[in-house]
Amino acid sequence: MSELAPLETLYEAAGGAQLPLPPELASLYGQFRDRPHPGPPHVAGNFVTTLDGVVSLNVPGQSGGGEISGFNQHDRMVMGLLRALADAVIVGAGTLRAVPRHLWTADYIYPPLADQYQQLRETLGIPDPPLNVIVTARGEIDLDLPVFRSGRVPALIATTVPGARRIAELDLPPGVRVVSVGSADSLSPRAILDAVCSARPCDRILVEGGPHLLGDFFAESCLDELFLTLAPQVAGRDGLDHRLGLIEGKVFAPTRSLWGTLVGVKRGESHLFLRYAFARREGAEGRES
Repeated sequence: MSELAPLETLYEAAGGAQLPLPPELASLYGQFRDRPHPGPPHVAGNFVTTLDGVVSLNVPGQSGGGEISGFNQHDRMVMGLLRALADAVIVGAGTLRAVPRHLWTADYIYPPLADQYQQLRETLGIPDPPLNVIVTARGEIDLDLPVFRSGRVPALIATTVPGARRIAELDLPPGVRVVSVGSADSLSPRAILDAVCSARPCDRILVEGGPHLLGDFFAESCLDELFLTLAPQVAGRDGLDHRLGLIEGKVFAPTRSLWGTLVGVKRGESHLFLRYAFARREGAEGRES
């Protein structure tokens, strides 16, 4: 049972089917509309940023999203909801290193609503945990981490051919699959999505980072929506330690500016929960920064 106050809905665009959230979850979040999109899978990103656009402090032991949100409970509740809707959650190796003990499930991020999240998944016909997808170009990951060893989540490692060769030399835990989706030092989001959907039929896929991976997904126009929590924190930058922004490694404006459409705004005290829709564009690419 959660003791959170309900989010205040400040704006909700019309259109889209309303999903059947369980009563307590619906009371806390409000309506959740399934926005129109080109077809399965629907791909959404979820990030939290400070007022000055920082998504990671890039400090050992303090590089996760919790330090950005202030470990805000509303943010965790929304993260749980988005994971509860997802067939698969995709993260990069950098995100895994920032939160190495993490599992990308709804109940892990917000245990008070575990029963509500599971009820929603069963209503949607996806009772099993989401596929946890780890993207690594070099294959340099610790296979003893809980996401691989706990047996609580199905795991897929998406890597390059050299990365797959490196992982093959390690002790791969039972049930963890490895798929090669790139031949050099980069991975195509479209190839990643194809591999994920081959491993598990997917209606909804969630991308949780990091900013380089999100930049790649935007560059290939593979993102339908972005859920963005705006935390009331100013982190600052001094030029000595590179603090990551929402997008890293790609430049879009002014030649290939990406504009979203605001479809929802909710408020939890001083945190804002923004939802933007993006149109997919064939052949879209951003310039490397």
